Amino acid sequence: MKLKTLKIVAGITLCIPLFMWILWLISTNKKMVIAIVDKTVLDKRNQEHVSLNWILNYQKYSKNHRERYRITRDYYGFFPKENEKFSIRGLERFSASQIEQLSEDADVAYFTDTYGIYKQEWYQQRDDQKASGILYGGLSTSDLEFLKKMKDKHKLVIAEFNTIGSPTSEENRNQFESLFGMKWSGWTARYFSSLDTLINKELPVWMIKNYKAKNGDQWTFKKAGIVFVNDLDQIVILEDSVSLNDAMPVIVSTDHGQKSLKLPEKMKYPFWFDIILPDEQKNEIIAAFNLDLNDRGKIELKKHGIPFSFPAVIRQNSQQPEFYYFSGDFCDNPISLTSSYFKGIGLFKFLFYNTTDPMERNSFFWNFYRPLMTNILKHQEAKQIKD
Repeated sequence: MKLKTLKIVAGITLCIPLFMWILWLISTNKKMVIAIVDKTVLDKRNQEHVSLNWILNYQKYSKNHRERYRITRDYYGFFPKENEKFSIRGLERFSASQIEQLSEDADVAYFTDTYGIYKQEWYQQRDDQKASGILYGGLSTSDLEFLKKMKDKHKLVIAEFNTIGSPTSEENRNQFESLFGMKWSGWTARYFSSLDTLINKELPVWMIKNYKAKNGDQWTFKKAGIVFVNDLDQIVILEDSVSLNDAMPVIVSTDHGQKSLKLPEKMKYPFWFDIILPDEQKNEIIAAFNLDLNDRGKIELKKHGIPFSFPAVIRQNSQQPEFYYFSGDFCDNPISLTSSYFKGIGLFKFLFYNTTDPMERNSFFWNFYRPLMTNILKHQEAKQIKD
């Protein structure tokens, strides 16, 4: 009797994912042309835009009602190949008429990453001086021309962390800021679960080196903390229990963000983010980073002109927003596309992350990025139907 019960339970367990896959398979493809720009693709996992492709695949958004988006092909930017070979297929190769045509064809532009690829990252087997410097990256003049045309045509533009940071030129950065009503402060930051160089091997070597160079060759940090870096190579470090009551950055959503985009009230965020200053006459803050600072931390940030709270998500002040900026590296999450083929998979999201690990980012994808992008694209879909 027990064996029979086990067989029934096993059968039901196997049937559930099959049923979820069939539901996904029979759901209707929906055309939405999205121009994805990703200049930071070190390997074929395409992690810098994998979260977006998960949403597109799960929701069955396609390029032309039939062809779904392929993560390794359907974007503009850097394309890795075997044996340190690569190709660059960015908007820089487009003529003026081709950029105009793309702005006609595209419904959405999403700039997921423009940081680019540096030679010392790509040519891993070389340590000579020829392997230093940038290989490809930065917001280009062609990118800007495309963005201007999308804005002129009232098309949806989404950009996120580091779109206008290094290595984008100051001129192009200024044009983007003027175009979309926001300004980069020059600061980027990240949470680290440990600042102990003997324990955390993921601490960037350049960050430690730069800090020591300006602080008597000293690095005394051992606990968790947040490291701020600006475009002048200044480094400010806030350590847990020293400058912070709790080192983990938290994103707090406004009531408007919770209602219109189904965002959670609070969400931890343990990865890179930049500090931007929006023109609030043009853009509204939907969610903001809040740091749990003590008095010492507040003094340290104030000394360097860094605000205590700053936007995580802004959008254009409009009934139908045509611009969003995400201040974190939101699209970069270590998730698998496989789960996007199962309708209703969100009911089992708790199986995909471990909240006891402070550095895990899967919970951010499931609880923040997924509802954020799902609802932005649903609003875009409704707009297309109306138009």
